[in-house]
Amino acid sequence: MLKENGIKKKILALKKKRNALILAHNYERPEIQDIADYTGDSLELSLIAAKSENPVIVFCGVRFMAETAAILCPHKTILLPVPESGCALADMATSDQIKAAKKKYPGALVVSYVNTSADVKAESHFCCTSANAVDVRKAIGPDRPVIFLPDKNLGAYVKTQTVGRTILWDGFCPVHEMLTAADVLNAKHKHPKAKVIAHPECRPDVLALADYIGGTAGMLKYVRTPGAGKFFNVATELGLIHRLRKENPNKSFYSASDYLICAAMKLITLEDVRRSLKKMQYVVKISSVIKKKAKKSIERMLNLQSRDLSRI
Repeated sequence: MLKENGIKKKILALKKKRNALILAHNYERPEIQDIADYTGDSLELSLIAAKSENPVIVFCGVRFMAETAAILCPHKTILLPVPESGCALADMATSDQIKAAKKKYPGALVVSYVNTSADVKAESHFCCTSANAVDVRKAIGPDRPVIFLPDKNLGAYVKTQTVGRTILWDGFCPVHEMLTAADVLNAKHKHPKAKVIAHPECRPDVLALADYIGGTAGMLKYVRTPGAGKFFNVATELGLIHRLRKENPNKSFYSASDYLICAAMKLITLEDVRRSLKKMQYVVKISSVIKKKAKKSIERMLNLQSRDLSRI
C-alpha cells in the first residue's frame, strides 16, 4: 500500500506538471478508476476530453477509445499508457472489409459501434454507442438498409427494437459472448432477490433474462432509480462492479459470472500511468485524412435531428 500511495503521489505531481487529464473506462482496474479525474464509457470520456482545457489526455482504456478521443481532440496530445491494450471486438472489422460490404450491399448505410478502429469509423456513415444504437437505427428510417457492425449481439438487440433491413456483422465481444443463460440462471438462484442488469453485447438468451438492458452508463443510472431495488446481478465486465459499489454503498452487486474479465482492460497499471506522464508516451497518432472522415460518422450520430441522408 505504501508503494501504491507513493506512485499515486508521483502521478498527481506529474499530472499537475503536464496540465493533464486522466480518464478511465468503467472496466479498468479499481486503482486506475480511483486515480482518474473522470470514469465513464468510451464516448462519454472522449466528449469530456474534447470539452476540457487540458492539452494532455491520459486515456486509460483500450486503443479504439483513445483513438476516438484523438479524433475529437485534434489539437491535444492523447496518451495511451499501454499501446498493446487492444479490443478483440474492434479487431473483427477492418476498413477493407467495410469497403467490400458497401459494394455487396449498394445503398446501405454503415453504422459502426464506437468499439471500432479509426479506420473503420472513417469508412462508416454513422457511429453509435450501446446507449443510442436503437435511436440511430430509428433515425435512419426503415426504408434505408443498414450494415450494423461489428457486434452481432448488439445488432440483434437493435433489430428487435426497430424496423427495416439491418444486416449483421459476425463479430462479438469475447467476454460478453462467454456468458450463457445457464450462468445467469445460476446467479439468479444464488441471489434470488437480485435484478439482472445486462449489457446489450450479451447473447440474446441472456438478454431475455434481464430486468434491464443497457450500456455501463445506463446501468449506473438504472440502479439509482427509485424502485430499482437493492440487489443486482451484473451481466457485464467485472470492472463496473467497483464503481457500482463505490457510488451505491447501501446496495449489493454480484457478478453474473466470475469469468467476465477483459484482460486488455486490466493491462494498464498505476506504474504505466506514471511512466506515460513522465515520458509523454504513448501518443496516439492518426492521419489527418482518417481523423476528418471518422469525425463525420461521430458527428452524424451526435446530430441525428439535423441529418440529410440524401447526401450520404
